[in-house]
Amino acid sequence: MAVSELEVVDRPQGDDHPPRGAASTLLHRLVDPFARGELPPPVPPVGFYTDTTVCIGCKACEVACKQWNQLPADDFRWTGNSYDNTETLSASSWRHVKFVEQFDGSLPLQPDDGGATARPLSIGDLTGGGPAHASRWLMMSDVCKHCVAAPCQHACPTGAILYNEYANVYIQPDICNGCAYCIAACPFGVITRSTIDGLAHKCTLCYDRQRDGLVPACAKACPTASIQFGPIDELRERARKRVAELQGVGVAGAYVYGDEPTEHYSALNSFYLLVDRPAVYGLPASPVNPWLFMVGDYARTALAGLLTLAAFLAAVLLAGP
Repeated sequence: MAVSELEVVDRPQGDDHPPRGAASTLLHRLVDPFARGELPPPVPPVGFYTDTTVCIGCKACEVACKQWNQLPADDFRWTGNSYDNTETLSASSWRHVKFVEQFDGSLPLQPDDGGATARPLSIGDLTGGGPAHASRWLMMSDVCKHCVAAPCQHACPTGAILYNEYANVYIQPDICNGCAYCIAACPFGVITRSTIDGLAHKCTLCYDRQRDGLVPACAKACPTASIQFGPIDELRERARKRVAELQGVGVAGAYVYGDEPTEHYSALNSFYLLVDRPAVYGLPASPVNPWLFMVGDYARTALAGLLTLAAFLAAVLLAGP
C-alpha cells in the first residue's frame, strides 16, 4: 500500500548501528563480510502500465526521475525530432518521452461503422468524437521493461543484475564491472554504460521509494495517470478494460503491448497500451530472448573444444618419442 512522503518523513528514525565494544566491533568486521542477509518477505510483483492515449508529453516523469535519482542533465540542444531533446533511454535518462508526429496520409486506415469504406484513425477517435482531422501526435513515456525473464540478467557474468523482492530487474552498481554484456542482450535498447563511472545503469523502479511504501517518482508526478504503478495482475486487468473501452468508441487499433508472453519472449512487468504498430513507438514487434537460442551455440562450442583436444592428442601421439 502506497503512503505519502510526509508520512515517511514523520516516522521515527531507528538506530542501525548501536554502540559496540572494541572486541565486538572487531568480531563483526571479521564475520559480517561473509554473512548472508535475511531475504525480504515475498510480495506480489509490481510494475508499470503506461496508457499512451492519455500521455500529453509534459515530461514531468523525466524531470521527477532525474530529480529523485540525482541523474545529471542531458545536453540542452535542438535535435530536430519534434520536442524530443532526450532522444533515447540512457545511463543518465531512465525515462524518455517519445514524440511521434503523424501527418496527412501517414495514419493507418480503419473501417467505418458499416465496414464498407476506410478512414484514417485520428485523435478524435481517442475521445469518442470521430475523426477530427487526418493527423495526430502520439506520445509515450518509455522506460525499462523489467522483463519477467530478462536477457540482461541472463547475460550478466558478475551477478550484478538480479530480481528484487518486487520482481523488478535491478542493477547493483557496486558489483557491475562495466562489461556491457547486458547492453548487447537487451532487445529494447534500455541499458547503456555511463561515461562517468563506466558502469551500466537503468531504471530501478524507484526501489528505495518502494521500500518505504512510496509510489515511483515518475508515476507520482504524471498528471494524467498515463503512468500507473501497482501489482501486475491488477494493472493487466486495468489495461484490458481500457482497451475494451477504447474499442467501444471506435478505436479498433488499441491493444496492450507486452502483457502476455510470446513464443520467443517473456511478459513485461512494464507494458504499454498502444494505438499503432510497435515500430512506430520504437519497440520491436517480436522481441527475442537470445538465451532461448544458445543451446546450439553451446553445442558447437563443446564440439569445437572436443575436436581441438582430439587434434592435439593425435599430434602428440603421431609425433612419437
